[in-house]
Amino acid sequence: MIRRLTMLIAALAVMAGAAAANKYDNTDTIVVARDGTGEFRTIGEAVEVCRAFMDYTKVIYVKRGLYKEKLTVPQWLTNIEIVGEDRDETIITYDDHANIRMPETGKPMGTFRTFTVRVQGSGITFKNITIENNAAQIGQAVALHTEGDRLTFVNCRLLGNQDTIYTGNGGTRLFFKDCLIEGTTDFIFGPSTAWFENCDIHSRRNSYITAASTPKDVKYGYVFNHCRLTADEGVTKVYLGRPWRDYGYTLFMNCEMGAHIRPEGWHHWEKQREQTARYLEYNNSGPGANTDSRAAWSRRLSKKEAEGITMQAVFTIDDTWTPEAAKK
Repeated sequence: MIRRLTMLIAALAVMAGAAAANKYDNTDTIVVARDGTGEFRTIGEAVEVCRAFMDYTKVIYVKRGLYKEKLTVPQWLTNIEIVGEDRDETIITYDDHANIRMPETGKPMGTFRTFTVRVQGSGITFKNITIENNAAQIGQAVALHTEGDRLTFVNCRLLGNQDTIYTGNGGTRLFFKDCLIEGTTDFIFGPSTAWFENCDIHSRRNSYITAASTPKDVKYGYVFNHCRLTADEGVTKVYLGRPWRDYGYTLFMNCEMGAHIRPEGWHHWEKQREQTARYLEYNNSGPGANTDSRAAWSRRLSKKEAEGITMQAVFTIDDTWTPEAAKK
């Protein structure tokens, strides 16, 4: 009996030692480099070695290079920072678009499979990096597809054409700071709550910037604060947004708007959405900020209302949900 107990203790010690010897199961930084000077050559490989539901922060440092990969950060990963060496020279790219035929079915891929980067985990941060979908302008082509909560993007370039950023889950919270976001049609779209701070929002074609589908019971959708709205040369007729679904919420405040913004500002997409769309502006400047001819169903906030819209207010969750069955 004593011999068996001794053998068991020894086996457990070996297992514990093996676990501790896993150099990726700690707070150290993982280095990715296309030229082979890092621990991994692709970002996907580095993501795969991260432990599920980490209670510490893991940094994946990505050296300059072009990383052609379709990257998913899965739901079971948390507290990861993916940090580029140089925003403009560290690039994650792919080129799927909605009209590509799926080999298994022969049917078009559709919008939601076209992502270059899909973030399903929560508490994930991207810094100093470019995420692009460089498909030709022949259909929807998502660069960034988000599903997780508490996602942060700092000093990133998010590049594409139609549907550049898909914020995919209602009630999830996203923060974009000092980013360049560019596209053609509906290039920021979806149901999430997202705050854009000091970002450059660049239109590449006459079309629509946003297509919010904020759920009725979610108080805030897209908030753009201290952002700059710019456009390619020759682009002169751009809407601030149109509601993809009823109750879409979009607010531009303290932003600089170029002359490419249409006088009416907003489009209803479908006429009945004029009754529910929550389209707001406050204290914007520039030639595109004149509200004299704005759509009658959009609204200008008062100073008092605007003062109440802070990051703390927007990102605080007040949810008292219980299952309907439990109420009966």
